[in-house]
Amino acid sequence: MLIFFGLLYLASGQLVRTQDATGSRFVCNAIPPGAEPGCGYGQTGNRIPSSSVEEELRNTIIQLRETILQQKETIVSQQGTIKELNSKLARCEAATDDSQGKSRGQGSRRKDYGKNTMGDLPRDPGDTIDQLGKTMQSLKGRLESLEQQSLRLPNTSASVSLSHSVSSALAPLPPELRDVLRQRLGALETQLLRKVAELEEEKSQLYNETAAHRQRTENALNALMERITELEKNNNAFKSPEDFKVSLPLRTNYLYGRIKKSLPEMYAFTVCMWLKSSASPGIGTPFSYGVPGQANEIVLIEWGNNPIELLVNDKVAQLPLSVSDGRWHHICITWTTRDGFWEAYQDGERLGTGDNLAPWHPIKPGGVIILGQEQDIVGGRFDATQAFVGELSQFNMWDRVLRPVDIVGLANCSAYMPGNVVPWVDANVEVFGGASKAPLEICEDRAFDS
Repeated sequence: MLIFFGLLYLASGQLVRTQDATGSRFVCNAIPPGAEPGCGYGQTGNRIPSSSVEEELRNTIIQLRETILQQKETIVSQQGTIKELNSKLARCEAATDDSQGKSRGQGSRRKDYGKNTMGDLPRDPGDTIDQLGKTMQSLKGRLESLEQQSLRLPNTSASVSLSHSVSSALAPLPPELRDVLRQRLGALETQLLRKVAELEEEKSQLYNETAAHRQRTENALNALMERITELEKNNNAFKSPEDFKVSLPLRTNYLYGRIKKSLPEMYAFTVCMWLKSSASPGIGTPFSYGVPGQANEIVLIEWGNNPIELLVNDKVAQLPLSVSDGRWHHICITWTTRDGFWEAYQDGERLGTGDNLAPWHPIKPGGVIILGQEQDIVGGRFDATQAFVGELSQFNMWDRVLRPVDIVGLANCSAYMPGNVVPWVDANVEVFGGASKAPLEICEDRAFDS
């Protein structure tokens, strides 16, 4: 109780020097000898009623408490704002460091531009720059607003007189914190400028690469259009219906030829053709025959570093053939369902035989023969890595096994014997996607080539 009256006395002693909220004044007088300290006396030494003094002191204390509570609420709100700003700055710095690390690891050209802690950055470099600039302006604005609010806080002499801790809490934002915030903003701005420069350089590189790719594409399309126009003019210039070739110059999934005629059910076959290719690795797929339910009914393919393979009903036999030297070669493959026996001929010479290749399996009818592509579904879903690159001519097919003497005659151009199932004639071959047909007398061209 004595401490309480002492505090009241100290408060009343300080407040006599200033005006209160209502404009009244307190006068300090000497206390007569033997009087009680808690009682008031006028200038003439008469005692002032104690109830009036206590009421005024109580009102003063209530007003001071309200002021202190309001100021504490303001301080708490500002502290929360400061913590949020510090957290946001730290997260921005961490996100910037991560994006720089990824940029160094992946090179200048990326497909994924990373994420900012403010939310997903747009993938366009210009939008990224705008977003980072807006973030910087927002952080600077919040810092300036926070400092202005701190400077506008009331700093009354009453609060200073009551408590040293209250006066320090109501002081402006500490200079140390302001320096830290300014340093972080300066570092973030430096990183932002560096990021902007990197994005501008990347944007320029992407633009140059896109322009170059567009120019190459346009040149290739123009060359193909000129070739198509030339072929359309000379399409009827073949000396005979079988004296032509199909050219497949690019490894793509859209250049191919198609045989209009399909196959009947067969228990044996012989397929022969002339090939010219220097593609590597592997010449690709000279032809494939697919039927509903089995896209690999008959396939001849050289894929990657594997040898040439013959597929019948998706069963595989490796053939000892080599045709990737850029010269014309005559190829013949025979197969019979009995024991799955097969033979492989190159330039009239039998280089290999085998058996157990889809034995007792009849070749199914009603499928599609594609030149230059391997089918994943009947007539489509081609894979560019398996495409044939080169030229092809005299694709003929029989529903029987030819004699070796017949195959030698075809290879040395001493005999002409079109296939009884698929003959090589102009009207029976279609080309698509930039593949072309051109005149060719294979025996004369091969003699000149050798």
